[in-house]
Amino acid sequence: MASGSLKKRPKRVISTPYRSMASPRPSSFNYKTISLLISIFLILSVVFLLSLSSNMWSKLVSNVNSSQIYSIEVVNEFPHDPNAFTQGLLYGGNDTLYESTGLYRESSVRKVALQTGKVEVLQKMDGSYFGEGLTLLGERLYQVTWLERTGFIYHLSNLSKFEKFTHQMQDGWGLATDGNVLFGSDGSSTLYQIDPQSFQVIGKQTVKYKGHEVHNLNELEFVNGEVWANIFQTDCIARISHRDGVVLGWILLHNLREGLILAGKTDIDVLNGIAWDRSKNRLFVTGKLWPKLYEIKVRPLKKKFQGVIEQICMRMPFHFAKP
Repeated sequence: MASGSLKKRPKRVISTPYRSMASPRPSSFNYKTISLLISIFLILSVVFLLSLSSNMWSKLVSNVNSSQIYSIEVVNEFPHDPNAFTQGLLYGGNDTLYESTGLYRESSVRKVALQTGKVEVLQKMDGSYFGEGLTLLGERLYQVTWLERTGFIYHLSNLSKFEKFTHQMQDGWGLATDGNVLFGSDGSSTLYQIDPQSFQVIGKQTVKYKGHEVHNLNELEFVNGEVWANIFQTDCIARISHRDGVVLGWILLHNLREGLILAGKTDIDVLNGIAWDRSKNRLFVTGKLWPKLYEIKVRPLKKKFQGVIEQICMRMPFHFAKP
């Protein structure tokens, strides 16, 4: 038994290396295959992660959802007095606009024919006042003035001034109404609600976008339950919830001013003036010293917005002093 087992040991020792020498080919093949698959997986993973990070970066750069950004389509163009320093604008029915213009010794309230741009009735203001926002409530036109807490009420029929009032805003920039209260702006980030009888502030909201205050609220209009505001020194209109002051969206109108400049109208000032025809769902905009008034349609931006809305539509607060 013992000798028999000793004779068999060398065979076992020899046979073991033989089997181990024969195994590398399939093992090497498997390693190469696995390595190749791992490499392909890693490459695909890197491509996927780069694509994902690119999308995330794009969202960070845009800093806004495209559903909140709107472009415009120009439906009609109408003549507009190129000497009108537009501060307030509203639609009064029957293709008639009412407009408040600014500048000392040149300010006015006027009734304008939409189709021709002709000024049909004009009420000059005292030279010490700088006309600002304008709105229509009932048969009364309400107007505020710049760097003052003084406002005026006019008869709609002939624009004769019949009442002077004092408001509680820090300044007078924009006015609008929902048919019950007046909405006002004073160039800050505050949207005021004002009683049209007592002119007391009955509510106010700080207008914010993504937690940041939106300063320089200018001309206002009430459109389908929202307050729309020109933002001073920008080509943007902010769509604002008057309930909490949150900016619901931005309308970009850069192409209007750029088109006028390309046409040689280099003396124009900023975009300012929004008028809403509620009965026909028509929206009109113009600017200070603009030779045209535009009827526009607002469209959600179809392509991804590439930009930073805070840089395009928001500015640091401006501060003015009476000369």
